[in-house]
Amino acid sequence: MQVKKLADLDVAGKRVFIRADLNVPQDDAGNIVEDTRIRASLPSIRYCLERGAAVMVTSHLGRPTEGEVRAEDTLAPIAVRLGDLLGKPVRLIRDWVDGGFEVKPGEVVLLENCRCNKGEKKDNEELAKKMAALCDIYVNDAFGTAHRAEATTHGIARFAPVACAGMLMGAEIDALTKATENPARPLVAIVGGAKVSTKLTILKTLADKVDQLIVGGGIANTFLLASGKDIGESLAEPELVKEARAIMDMMKARGAEVPLPVDVVVADEVSALARANRIAVEDVGPQDRILDVGPKSSAKLAEIITHAGTIVWNGPVGVFEHKQFAGGTKMMASAIAHSEAFCIAGGGDTLAAIAKFHIADDIGYISTGGGAFLEFLEGKKLPAIAALEARFVD
Repeated sequence: MQVKKLADLDVAGKRVFIRADLNVPQDDAGNIVEDTRIRASLPSIRYCLERGAAVMVTSHLGRPTEGEVRAEDTLAPIAVRLGDLLGKPVRLIRDWVDGGFEVKPGEVVLLENCRCNKGEKKDNEELAKKMAALCDIYVNDAFGTAHRAEATTHGIARFAPVACAGMLMGAEIDALTKATENPARPLVAIVGGAKVSTKLTILKTLADKVDQLIVGGGIANTFLLASGKDIGESLAEPELVKEARAIMDMMKARGAEVPLPVDVVVADEVSALARANRIAVEDVGPQDRILDVGPKSSAKLAEIITHAGTIVWNGPVGVFEHKQFAGGTKMMASAIAHSEAFCIAGGGDTLAAIAKFHIADDIGYISTGGGAFLEFLEGKKLPAIAALEARFVD
């Protein structure tokens, strides 16, 4: 996968347009409650500023209606926080598509919510050409939106004089490539979550590549059903039992494995007050809900992780938000943290687990993308990255 990298370009005196992902959570008053994405975008912005570029940054925020900027859609709070982090004022530019504003070398401005522009989500070519005319260099640093073909993620890359990957995008591409192309073996994938249906494609793709496929949550319950086990009232998708069985057969034919729980933690409800019981998987009763893997299963998973060469992690193995159902995910997280394997982790629940168990510094690479992370692992061509690849030789 070959794309131009921002760090390899001379940006001095150039007009640089950076598509970042600044879509941060806010409270009802519009205050930013978590700014990880803004901080993750700083290296590319600083790189350009320090070398005397005139920097324009834009992002989407929320789900605005194209053609209007409502109070909840504005990037104004983002501009303030970005200015605080950079130590310099950041002007917010509205109605920027047709130009008419000035950015001096060494200055950064924030261009209002790009999804408020008509034609953004449909990757309108006329809009993309107008935006491309604003810059000398286009930088895509928004991996989280790389699976969407939109005007600021795809179209502009076709028409800008130069198109490249920013620091964050480049790091994502490098880490994902390392984990999927000629990875150190054994290659272990951990896929948790409520539904097989939402991750069926990635499960099938991984089943053809990995040495061990650890499944968790409702996905594991469906696989337990497929192996003939009773799961009581546990969350599962009985209609996908045949698919789960096919994945296990595919793995077995390759000499690989889907290690299923031998013991589980059950309760009759999902709540902070629920009483947790650790039982053998054969002892699950008709009223039980499986909400975590048991200690024997956790130890088995930890052993697999300890011997891994590469780990791809997407999703917890239990309802880790509640202490009594967090044991499996906690032990797995600890094993990953102490493993010498290269680990790439992604997805909202995964990031929450990493934060809860304080292992961020022990993960090889933490992906900022959710859907883009999964689609890359599935082997899909991400439109935004494909657009940068197409411009590599220009």
